[in-house]
Amino acid sequence: MKKNVFLEGLRDGLPIGLGYFAVAFSLGIVAQNAGLDALQGFIASFFNVASAGEYALFTSIAAKATYVEIAVITLVVNARYLLMSCALSQRFDEHTPMIHRFFVGFGVTDEIFGITIGREGNINPIYNYGAIAIAVPLWSLGTSLGIMAGNFLPENVVSALSVALYGMFLAIIIPPAKKNIVIAIAVIVSFIASYCFTILPYVKTLSGGTRTIIITVVISSALALLKPVADSEEEKTVEAE
Repeated sequence: MKKNVFLEGLRDGLPIGLGYFAVAFSLGIVAQNAGLDALQGFIASFFNVASAGEYALFTSIAAKATYVEIAVITLVVNARYLLMSCALSQRFDEHTPMIHRFFVGFGVTDEIFGITIGREGNINPIYNYGAIAIAVPLWSLGTSLGIMAGNFLPENVVSALSVALYGMFLAIIIPPAKKNIVIAIAVIVSFIASYCFTILPYVKTLSGGTRTIIITVVISSALALLKPVADSEEEKTVEAE
């Protein structure tokens, strides 16, 4: 039974891992520009497993940010996984050992969260282990190969692959921005604020990591206060009225 569940996790995790591999390859180019070698990139990806978080990590390293700045910006960018883990915690059987909860939480990503929450009944950690066992190594391997490729590919090709990563982030933010005016405004404000922070007195002297932390925390906090997301019960009440 456990073997079947694990294989089911492997099956569902394989397409996720292949997608991760392609994204991580571009991240590897960024990591190579930051001076990381293939082993360092593999370890960083294995313990982070987050495209936005790793991009913030590698660019912060390239900008020679302090350890504190790197830790804070990685925490802020990856904060959504705390919410996902809280949601998953409600789906565990009450007798599930803490060690299983810990390892399932370690492997929480947007996609793995999606396939986990989509299963009926309580969370079976064995299923998540199967998905993690294929997705995380492919992610980490993609980063390593991207770093190795960046060491011998022509400079113009490396530059093109670096730009491709920005395209990926645009593909992430544009669809939800088209559907939700609040998200669209947040994106526009963040672009404007990012530019202003590079020209305003004093602020422009701050490191890139510190500026990103300030912009992220201020804009997300303002939106949480001004335009909080209604929970399902509130939405049902509004619809009924």
